[in-house]
Amino acid sequence: MTKIGLFYGSTSGTTEELAEKIQRAIGADVCDLYNMEDDFDDAEDLLKYDYLILGCSTWGAGEVQNSWREPLFDMEVEKPDFSGKTIAIFGPGDCEGHSKHFVGALGILHDQFKALGAKVVGAVSAADYSFEKSTSIRDGKFVGLPLDEVNESDKTDRRIADWLELLKADFPALTA
Repeated sequence: MTKIGLFYGSTSGTTEELAEKIQRAIGADVCDLYNMEDDFDDAEDLLKYDYLILGCSTWGAGEVQNSWREPLFDMEVEKPDFSGKTIAIFGPGDCEGHSKHFVGALGILHDQFKALGAKVVGAVSAADYSFEKSTSIRDGKFVGLPLDEVNESDKTDRRIADWLELLKADFPALTA
């Protein structure tokens, strides 16, 4: 069975809690969990997996969480080859308090990994969310799974379950 690498960056603990919830739903025997701050050395950590789930919250005016900044910069310079890798992205956001930059980090991760050759899957319809603007929408869908623990935490478990069901088409380990 091909394992999934789940890499996340978390400042306030929300992304960490969501990553752990996703890992529990998948199963620790199928999904390895990595904190970008403590467990990440370089792109080789990501490249050892063919299937990746990446978690990142949005900070400031639509930027990635701090633990992702240096790795993304390094990858932009070094250009590791992610061809043949399948990636799904999730991240927490606040659709009311940060309505103008809602989950913008998802778009940054999507664009960078796609430019490095990865197949990015797991797009979610924007119709179920209330927000003003997001740079993570392509063709009417978020490029990954937005989770709003501030205003819509009651929808999180359902959204994760639906998203993991969607990922089964591209992540063989989820159907085992």
